[in-house]
Amino acid sequence: MLPPRKIALFGGTFDPVHLGHIHLARLAQEALSLDEVRFLPCSISPHKSGTAPASAEDRLEMLELATAELPWAVVDGFEITQQGPSFSYQTAEAMQKRFPTDHLFWIMGGDQWVALPAWKHPEKLAQCVEFIVLSRGDAVQVQENFRHNSVSGEHPASATAIRSAFANGATSHPWLDPQVSAWIVKKQLYRR
Repeated sequence: MLPPRKIALFGGTFDPVHLGHIHLARLAQEALSLDEVRFLPCSISPHKSGTAPASAEDRLEMLELATAELPWAVVDGFEITQQGPSFSYQTAEAMQKRFPTDHLFWIMGGDQWVALPAWKHPEKLAQCVEFIVLSRGDAVQVQENFRHNSVSGEHPASATAIRSAFANGATSHPWLDPQVSAWIVKKQLYRR
């Protein structure tokens, strides 16, 4: 029997996926010797109501382009195929059924870690995963009933700033994989 794999789930809108996402995923992968980081773009983020992201197909394609050279990265469209908002606990439960013998982790930023008790059914999420909290050098506070690993690292990339740059006519951006920039230009994403 094969030993359990270490699989981290990395959710978000990825609108667009930028070098900051890749950098933080790599830090987590290296720090915990993860076998796999599964990028899970959400259909509708419960935390970002009122904003319509680029289409699911475009966000999946940008993720495929950005992770093509990373043997540990997997793009997973699970949340895109679900109806309504993407709740983390539902995704984690589905992944636990899909990978019953593997050790699951959940990658999140320090700001999300602090907000975790207010998420929908955080206790159900915690039953499925161990958390990887990406901190900016600050000490990550222990939260009762939530197992976590702290990984230090940050990146200046901002999806909002990238979208704004393309809305104002940019054709590339230093925080993007060049193939992602080319896709945005080709599909005329984020244009006003």
